[in-house]
Amino acid sequence: MTAGRILAQSHPVEADIVVGVPESGNAAAMGYSMGSGIPYGTAFVKNSYVGRTFIKPGQSARESSVRVKLNALRDVVDGKRVIMVDDSIVRGTTSDRIVRMLKDAGAKEVHVRISSPPFKYPCYFGTDVPSSDQLIAYKHTVEEIRDMMGADSLGYLDASRLNELIGGDMGYCHACFSGEYPMETPKGDIRGDYEK
Repeated sequence: MTAGRILAQSHPVEADIVVGVPESGNAAAMGYSMGSGIPYGTAFVKNSYVGRTFIKPGQSARESSVRVKLNALRDVVDGKRVIMVDDSIVRGTTSDRIVRMLKDAGAKEVHVRISSPPFKYPCYFGTDVPSSDQLIAYKHTVEEIRDMMGADSLGYLDASRLNELIGGDMGYCHACFSGEYPMETPKGDIRGDYEK
């Protein structure tokens, strides 16, 4: 919830409701709501049998998974200015679909807030993304990403505030945001061609 409170301070916007992209965005959305005073709501029904869409092997699989995974609730967002909070944008291939779902359900505005800094570099310690060229924030500015998503505004957590999430400078890996790895990284993609 701390990340959401920080986002409310650093990226305020007038809106009627704050919603999280389930399940990963819900805690930060609650924090944003508490930090801004804007009511929190549930705008999506989630199919629990679909996992993380950004790791699906291929764009068409990622897009179809989003359509099966989430449905926007018209009664919650129709005619409203919505702040949509998610934990990250990886490839950017599903975020535009989620923004479109809210607008198709009648949202007047959709303001996207991301509870991490822009994800620009591959993680060799857990996230299955093999190269920077597949990461939308590596190649595009925040404004370009906002435009590609069809959002009315876009704000990320500032990397300088990551320490607040863990209670001080306790030594953590921030390589996926900064490109500063704690050890030497592989010279090539050891996992093969991800899109095959």
